[in-house]
Amino acid sequence: MSRYFAILAFLATIPAANWMVGHVGSVCVPAGPCLLPVAPGLLAPSGVVMIGLALVLRDIVQLVFGLRAVVGAILAGAVLSTLVAPTALALASGAAFLLSESFDAAIYTPLARKRLYLAVLASGLLGATVDSLVFLWLAFGVDGLQHTLGQVVGKLEANLAALPLVAWVRHGLVHPAAAGTPLRG
Repeated sequence: MSRYFAILAFLATIPAANWMVGHVGSVCVPAGPCLLPVAPGLLAPSGVVMIGLALVLRDIVQLVFGLRAVVGAILAGAVLSTLVAPTALALASGAAFLLSESFDAAIYTPLARKRLYLAVLASGLLGATVDSLVFLWLAFGVDGLQHTLGQVVGKLEANLAALPLVAWVRHGLVHPAAAGTPLRG
């Protein structure tokens, strides 16, 4: 796998999630998100699938390229989102993602050198929670907060499904002694 595939995939998850929120779901709420079932009786905005993947890809991008590349990809993804989603939704997503990824990095960075998989899971849980609360509130107001639990559950399901990517990238791109240290070049 090319190291650049991870950063391109991460960049693509942001506009893909924003497009999905308005177009993909088993039910679409008027003036609200399109929803998918994530557990029995629990719905979440459809973008959770991409954001759960993004949380793992964020950690991979930091592992391979460093934190600056993560921030650059988030900003570029937010700009690209304005091409596929309403500007207000793209801005809410960009703000929520930047804030949640800051929390994600604060957990991931110190843990990654010694406990990479724990770092990915713990940072994913915090990132999913912060992203869900901030995005739903900014994008849909207080009414959107009713989908918080579904968002967190859906993101964690996607996060767990994408976790094997970390092992693949780590063993394919990063020498174990360098885990947590960005590769250059």
